[in-house]
Amino acid sequence: MPRVTTADLETLSVEVDGDGVATLTLDRPDALNSFTVTMARELERFFREVALDDDVRAVVVTGAGRAFCAGMDLSAEGNVFGLDETVDPTPEDLRAHLTEAPYADGVRDTGGKVTLAIHDCRKPVIAAINGAAVGIGATMTLAMDIRLASTKARIGFVFGRLGIVPEACSSWFLPRIVGVQQALEWVYSAEILTAEQAQAGRLVRSVHEPDELLGAAQELARSFVVGRSPVALALARQLVYAGTAAPHPLDAHVADSVAMWHTSVGDGKEGVAAFREKRDPQFTGRASELPRILPGG
Repeated sequence: MPRVTTADLETLSVEVDGDGVATLTLDRPDALNSFTVTMARELERFFREVALDDDVRAVVVTGAGRAFCAGMDLSAEGNVFGLDETVDPTPEDLRAHLTEAPYADGVRDTGGKVTLAIHDCRKPVIAAINGAAVGIGATMTLAMDIRLASTKARIGFVFGRLGIVPEACSSWFLPRIVGVQQALEWVYSAEILTAEQAQAGRLVRSVHEPDELLGAAQELARSFVVGRSPVALALARQLVYAGTAAPHPLDAHVADSVAMWHTSVGDGKEGVAAFREKRDPQFTGRASELPRILPGG
């Protein structure tokens, strides 16, 4: 049985199929799956747990009902973002006390903690954007590897309308996906994008009819993991993300070399043997037991 614990989830539901593809559903349909502090904590916990669950090979994220996530639930009492208004933080304060009170819960952006957990996940993560994805509903998908959208999807980086800034580490993710010029245009305008506009801007991979979206995302996930080494897949994910921020190709060369060494003496031996013997490989490596390939990793 998967280690991912789902029985006590209030805002999410999870199903895992026989190929290890987990479908994670944002499950507050009556509230258009709007984001709450509880949802943030459950998402962070899910992605931290799933990274160590070898029974889950990939994750597809979608929304229940007609929305993906309509942004932050603005009906909460007090500070709707769950922040401590008595603190006057500086970057130095936050760096020095990142995991300590009151900074851990009262200053750190809740959406950012979610996207950091997604980024650290060792499995492919695919967004199936089935409807409105606004604010955090849009930025949380940026940490996912690939985004598919329904023809009914509407995506908006609408922070300027509320007098706040893009969050959830989106200033790191969005320009890397669509480029600086496109990212700034979408943030400045705060307009709601159609699925076709998002695809034209390279934010989403493909656009699907509503009743075909989830199946397409799940099938794509299966194509990534069936017959593949979980270790090689997880390390390749790390290498690509690290490479986008590396200052010199030598940094990528060092990481590639260490990862290649570890995979070649592990699942790589089975992969080569299966190729020579014209049979399907039987990989035994576990993504929960990855070697360290990046400095400080």
